[in-house]
Amino acid sequence: MKFLPSQIAFFMQSRSAQRNMRFLFRFVLLLVVVITLYSVLFHVIMNHEGREYSWATGFYWTLTVMSTLGFGDITFLSDTGKLFTLVVLLSGIIFLLVMLPFTFIQFFYAPWLEAQTRLRAPRELPAETGGHVIIVGGDATAQALGHDLAQYSHPYVLLCTEAQTALDLQDQGHTVAVGDYDDPETYRRLRVGQAAMVVALDGDVRNTNVAFTAREASPDIPVVCGADQDEAVDILSLAGSTHVFKFSSMLGQGLARRTLAGHMRTGVVGRFDDLTVAEAPVMRTGLVGHSLRDSDLRKVTGVNVVGVWERGRFQLPRPDAPLEASTVLVLAGTREQMDAFDRYIGGRQDDGAASGAAAGQAGQAGQGGQREQGEQGETGRPDATAQSTAPVLILGGGRVGLAAARQFARSGIEYRVVEKNPRLVHDQEHTVTGSAADLDVLERAGIREAPAVLVTTHDDDLNIYLTIYCRRLRPDIQIISRATLDRNIGILHKAGADLVMSYASLVSNTVINLLSPGKVLMLSEGLNIFRAPVGVGLAGRTLQDSGIRDGTGCSVVALRGPDGLSVNPEPTLLLRACDELILIGDSEAERRFLERYPDDGECEEA
Repeated sequence: MKFLPSQIAFFMQSRSAQRNMRFLFRFVLLLVVVITLYSVLFHVIMNHEGREYSWATGFYWTLTVMSTLGFGDITFLSDTGKLFTLVVLLSGIIFLLVMLPFTFIQFFYAPWLEAQTRLRAPRELPAETGGHVIIVGGDATAQALGHDLAQYSHPYVLLCTEAQTALDLQDQGHTVAVGDYDDPETYRRLRVGQAAMVVALDGDVRNTNVAFTAREASPDIPVVCGADQDEAVDILSLAGSTHVFKFSSMLGQGLARRTLAGHMRTGVVGRFDDLTVAEAPVMRTGLVGHSLRDSDLRKVTGVNVVGVWERGRFQLPRPDAPLEASTVLVLAGTREQMDAFDRYIGGRQDDGAASGAAAGQAGQAGQGGQREQGEQGETGRPDATAQSTAPVLILGGGRVGLAAARQFARSGIEYRVVEKNPRLVHDQEHTVTGSAADLDVLERAGIREAPAVLVTTHDDDLNIYLTIYCRRLRPDIQIISRATLDRNIGILHKAGADLVMSYASLVSNTVINLLSPGKVLMLSEGLNIFRAPVGVGLAGRTLQDSGIRDGTGCSVVALRGPDGLSVNPEPTLLLRACDELILIGDSEAERRFLERYPDDGECEEA
């Protein structure tokens, strides 16, 4: 493709290029006819004046006059000749100086540049490519998924229909390919038979086409699709999708489960075998101002606090550090231990949250809020036992907001949806029509008494605006916000959000968990649960003497041995060779653990 003949051959394969070339050829042919006619008339008039020139001189005079060069070495003497010269001059301006350049650019040069661009954009993967993920699309969510896949050493390729889009993404460091999503040959060129998965994140109709086409190219390839409508789930499954996820509904349910309303306390974010991982905001509990050592949660409830979210950053728990209202605890234990924690804090088990959460559904979860004023009494927050009967506000009546509303309805929690588009209003009783940026609308919805507000629009700029506005109106209210892009998570925390969940992270977590079933569970951005065997470096030592937490930043949340799975094992438990550790930590902590305690392979051989 680097040589001119090959480039011309590729260019001429396009039907539009062939049509453009025919039009350009006809225009050039018309121009040749006009020049020839003017040359003939030049000889006729010159003969009338009694002068004679060669045919070469006739074409020379015609072209110099039409191009406005007009050297003046050959001129007419009669008025007829001079009028003819003006006609040739004006037509030359129109044909040569105006029409020819624009025609050439539009019908040849621009298509040629476009063809060159398409040639530079990859259309095929090397034959040896395998184990990769084919992501159909190049929007922000697809890009975030590609970034996360690369972080966890999963190769991927973004399939784009536009060459310029593919080149822009390639300049950003993504692996891309150009092709039609509804052409089976496109997927064959992307080695779909050797791929690990195909992911479609567009609308329901296009995802259906992608699933059907990819399944035609490879009958066994796992296909993951997002669905917006309930009826699309069955249609996508019939089209060949292996997994169908309603990511908007999952995000709305996740936002609702993290709301401090009614008696809800813990929100399940993932399960790993019999191990349950949940988050619990410290806000409006008796834990505010106390340390983990003073609360003695492990002894009373059995749960293990394996980390905390502080203003969007995951940290290992500090036993003697006082807990702030903005802190969100990351808990590990059994479902029974989570129920005990709920009862101890003053809540109750939320069956809807417990049954609805599944491994891989956790997005960017509950990273702590921005406000420093967290102590009870300073901002009028209710104490641990006080429960508000005022409805929770949901700003935005789209798919995410309605999913949160349905979750509240199942849990028996009062809510109000604020939506400015009357066409999206289906439940008049629980909806206030108007702009969420209007103070009168918010007051009619109950912003002054609401225990929490969910900001659920798909526009991150608007979410930031509404978060700042609600925080100014109610310094004591719990604000949970949705972020479409991961880069806006920190901004939303600074704006005043107590908890933030990212749509892009939710998609990435789900896909990565499907790629590594039973091996790694990605809970949120960079926070994982993973397995590791007890090797030579750990065998014969107790957990408290192993130095795992201090040396690597990981926490042991379970231990599997001959007697089964032990959740939250005692620090004095002796580690035996080839037992299996289940640990939690961010990606950097996981890397340090694997470097410090590498798998020597002896357990697999045994």
